[in-house]
Amino acid sequence: MTALWRRMTEADIPAVNAIADRVHVDYPEDEAVLAERQRLYPAGCLILEADGRRLGYTLTHPWDYLKPPALNVALGNLPAAPTTFYIHDIALLPEARGASAGSQAVQALATLAAESGLTNMSLVAVKGTQRFWTRQGFAVVSDADLDRKLKSYDDEAAYMVRRL
Repeated sequence: MTALWRRMTEADIPAVNAIADRVHVDYPEDEAVLAERQRLYPAGCLILEADGRRLGYTLTHPWDYLKPPALNVALGNLPAAPTTFYIHDIALLPEARGASAGSQAVQALATLAAESGLTNMSLVAVKGTQRFWTRQGFAVVSDADLDRKLKSYDDEAAYMVRRL
C-alpha cells in the first residue's frame, strides 16, 4: 500500500471528521470547525490517501506566535500579519503510522511555511507526542501564562516551535 499526501477538498471533511473522532477521542471538535480550517487555508490542509481510503490529515494555517487557537472554536479569519505557521493537527489512523507519513507531512508543511515567508512553525503537543515533534526539529517553548492554559488539554501539553 502506497499512501500519498494530497490537498484536502471540502468533500474530504466527513472523512477528516471520522479520522478525528478515532484519533482524538479526548479532544473532540465539531465538523464545522474542521471545515472552517480547510476553507480558511486550503494550502495547509492535506489528506493522506491509499487505495481510495483516507488514512490521515493535516490542518494548518498562519497564526499568531504563542497564541494557539482554542480547540473546537471557529477562527473567523486568519491574522493579517501572522507570526507563525500553526499546525493545528496532524492525525494518522493506526494503520498509517510507522511508514514516515507524519514526517513527510511535516516536511511538506515546513516548505509551505517557508514559501509563505514565515520563520517558524508552532503547535501544541499533547498525549505524549513530544518525542515525535522533537524528532521533527521542534523544541518546547515555555511561557507561564500559556503553560497554565495548556493544562486544560492534559498534563503533558506543551507549546513547541521549529525555526525555519
